[in-house]
Order: sequence, then structure tokens, then C-alpha cells
Amino acid sequence: MDTNHSRRKKAMGLEGIVCIVILSTLIYLLSSKMGGINMINTIIKTAHDLLLNTVFFIMGVSVIAGAFAGILSEFGVIAILNKLLSPLMKPLYRLPGAAAIGVLTTYISDNPAILSLSADKGFTKYFKKYQLPALTNLGTSFGMGFIVSTFMIAQSGSMNENLVFPVVLGNLGAFIGSVVSVNLMINFTKKIFHEKGDLVEKDDSTLSFFEYRDIRDGNVLERLLEALLEGGKNGVQMGMEIIPGVLIICTTVLLLTNGAGENGYTGAAYEGIALLPYVGEKLQFILKPLFGFTSAKALAFPITSLGAVGAALGLVPQFIADKAITSREIAVFTAMGMTWSGYLSTHVAMMDSLGYRKLTGKAIFSHTIGGIVAGVVTNILYTLFM
Repeated sequence: MDTNHSRRKKAMGLEGIVCIVILSTLIYLLSSKMGGINMINTIIKTAHDLLLNTVFFIMGVSVIAGAFAGILSEFGVIAILNKLLSPLMKPLYRLPGAAAIGVLTTYISDNPAILSLSADKGFTKYFKKYQLPALTNLGTSFGMGFIVSTFMIAQSGSMNENLVFPVVLGNLGAFIGSVVSVNLMINFTKKIFHEKGDLVEKDDSTLSFFEYRDIRDGNVLERLLEALLEGGKNGVQMGMEIIPGVLIICTTVLLLTNGAGENGYTGAAYEGIALLPYVGEKLQFILKPLFGFTSAKALAFPITSLGAVGAALGLVPQFIADKAITSREIAVFTAMGMTWSGYLSTHVAMMDSLGYRKLTGKAIFSHTIGGIVAGVVTNILYTLFM
């Protein structure tokens, strides 16, 4: 018996016809304005330039950030921060103090890192049943936070100003957005579960990751070198994993964001049909007061962050070159990039892994609100302090 029969479809069907129609329409719209050959050349040259000048830069940042994070983890700095953050978790997030380690783990890596913790009974024993689904929103709020922050700060030279403080404001905005997202999700799950006092796991062990931490074998120097190299290796892996997202999503978004060059359409990199700025201009009466965007082009960053924040980062250098953004946008981008960090592409899989697929819609709705709040709050903070 074929166990995969339910995953099959007829070779000829409506789905294929719809796909042909959509692709043909998109190609026609692009080529009718840019010219067919120019469109193809622009796509190839944009992807090539993104690979050489953006992806490898992000990978370099990821390697350094990964090595630094490895040291912090190996020598107990994260454990200390975990102890300091734990008392804040219950009043702010309505989660146990153990959830603090989820914040730190995802901040130095990516959203799915929370799943490895949720599979650990020593971790889940601190949680009530209705609290576990909210881990998806908590982890996603801080996913790739260290990479996003480091990358934004690294743009200081290109913008000829110190971006540390705007990035700090962005982190603060992301934190506030995470509080909103998690609490909204908790409100939904409490109503659904009606089991406010039940622990997920019961474990009588006196040893827990909250009191003890694992270290590598060897002396201090050996542990240092291994932490550096393993952290850097994780950075390389993360850099490799974002290549498809950056090249595919960024190229598409840039085609929809940029216009023709000074000499019209020539097939050069970074040309486009300027659709998103057109939409952004129509929405500028909303975008300007909410997020402080000075250019309609800036709308492309949060839209891209919905699918992949690594790809969204790839847009920033071009925005800076076009003088389309200021340090205010850097702050808001940091907040929204961290909070959303590709949640549309990870939320479904993460909720499924946790065993709460039916709550995916609630999680996405809560996190959408959290990301908007993060951007608005950061814009307000920037106005107050900058």
C-alpha cells in the first residue's frame, strides 16, 4: 500500500494552469516596462551583487557574532544574564523564570532554537500547559537579534554616524513588542486550555539547567578555542542558510522597489518597476506617523522581514546608498526585523513541532500586532531621545 498516496495530485490539474497564468502575468508586467532582456539581466546581476556584497558581509558578521556568543555561553555569562532576567519573566510575560533562557538562546541564534528547549523535560517542567504555545511568540520576538543588531551597527561607516544608540532603541522596542505578542497569545491559550494549574511535566530531579550549566571538556584555553570555532561555524551555517532567502526574496523585492537607472532600463543590477514605493506613497499618511519612514521605499524592509529577516538586511545597504533611510529607520528596522524575523516562514513549523498546530492562527495574529507595536514604540522612543 502506498502510504504517500494522500500527498499526491494528478499530473494535469487546475493548480498548474493557475501557476502558469500568475507567472506569465508577472513576467509580462515586468518585461513590458523593463524589456525582456533587461529584466533577465537585472535579475541575474542583482542576485550576483547581493551574493558578493551582501550575503558574504552578513556571513562575516554572523561568524564574529557566533564566536562571541559561543564565549558568552561557554564561560557562564549567559547563565548570569539568565539569573538576572528570570525575575522579570512572570510579571512581564506571565511565563516562568526558565523562559529567560529561551530569550537568550534565540537572541544569539534564530527562532527555532526555542524548539530544542521545549523538547527538554528539565525545561518544560516549569511551564503550565497553556504557557507552552507562547514559546513560539517569545522565541520569534528575539530571533537573530544579535545578528540584526550587529549588522545595523556595522552600517555606521556607510551612514557617517554612530548607530549604536538607535540600535539600542530598536532592541528596546522589540522587547516591548515581544511583551505584547506573548501576552496576547497567553490570553488566547488560557481560554482554550482551561488548565491553569497543571504542569506540563513533573520531574523530581534536584539538578536542572537553571542551576547548572554544561561545559566543554579540556582546560580553559581549549574550551575557549572550541567555543570560538564552534560559534564561528554556527555563523557560517547561518550565513549559508540565508543565501536562498536573500537572493530570491531580495531580488524580487528590489525589482518591485527600485525604478529605472539614470539612463533608463539598461539591464543593470538594482533596477525595477517601483511598485512598492507607489503603494508606500499611498500609505505614507499612515507610515510616517506610525514608523517615521521618510521614504516610501522603507516599506520594503518590514514586508521582507515577514518572510526572512536575513533577506531584509540585504536591502539596507542599497537604501543607505540611495539615501532613502536615516538613523530613525535603522532603529525601527532593528525593532521590526527582530520581532518579526521571518515569522511567517517559521511560525507554522514551530507550532507544529510544539504540537499546537491548531493555534497557529492565534500565534500569527498576536505576533503581527507585536511587530507593529515594536515599530511604533521605537519611533516614539527615537523622537523622545534622539
